[in-house]
Amino acid sequence: MKNIFNALLLFVIAGCFFSCEKDENQVVFKGGTAPVLKASTAVIPLSFINKDLPAFTLSWTNPDYQFNTGLSSQDVTYLIEIDTVGANFKNPKRQSVSVAKDLSRTFLQTEFNDYLLNNLQLTPNQPHNVEIRVTSSLVNNTAPLISNKLSFTVTPYPIPPKVAPPASGKLFLVGGATPGGWSNPVPEPAQQFTKLSETMFVLTVSLNANESYLFLPVNGSWSAKYGFTGGNNLNNVNGDDFKPEGGDMKAPATGGSYKIEVDFQRGKFTLTKL
Repeated sequence: MKNIFNALLLFVIAGCFFSCEKDENQVVFKGGTAPVLKASTAVIPLSFINKDLPAFTLSWTNPDYQFNTGLSSQDVTYLIEIDTVGANFKNPKRQSVSVAKDLSRTFLQTEFNDYLLNNLQLTPNQPHNVEIRVTSSLVNNTAPLISNKLSFTVTPYPIPPKVAPPASGKLFLVGGATPGGWSNPVPEPAQQFTKLSETMFVLTVSLNANESYLFLPVNGSWSAKYGFTGGNNLNNVNGDDFKPEGGDMKAPATGGSYKIEVDFQRGKFTLTKL
């Protein structure tokens, strides 16, 4: 019995020793310093004639993540966010740009202009107030540190539409997802889009769930069509990219009334359930 007791005592002591040793060797995060963001210019130049030239460069300080073992050796990633002033970087249309390890990022005029027009959807040839920040983080977006914000007034320039609008000036909806099915010509005006501008068309229509559809520039003709940029029915059912002679587009899994917007400027269509 005494031998058993001594053995148990040694086991407990050994366990305490290794537990304490483990605690002493734990790596503890001690924090870091939020990046300080700077820009190479206070005014961002944007013009079509200089579209391939740099617009500006963002740079920021190292957040110096520290652990009880010293400075972190982990790779740091950075997320640049561009949004309109007042949206507090909660705008679902804000532009995000990831940067791995580097402490700066240069934007070309064409690149930044594209963010303003096609992501933030700002009106060209008009001044807009935007702000930019950068967030640093460690692996799996842990320990985020948010920089100061920089504000700019920018005037995006117009660019040619990503998809050429129909020469007919009209747009129609056809397919199994529609009340008229695949019959062509389609019912007018029930399946004819309303032209809001040279590049924007909109239609409110009842759609059948999980069926397919296409856009037609000429009612009654199959010689031209607009469809998804990928394979048939592989599109995001809530909206995606489109192109001339593209593949069939799949309707949402829930049937009902939808507002369909077709934006030739951005080369995108969107569906909103009503």
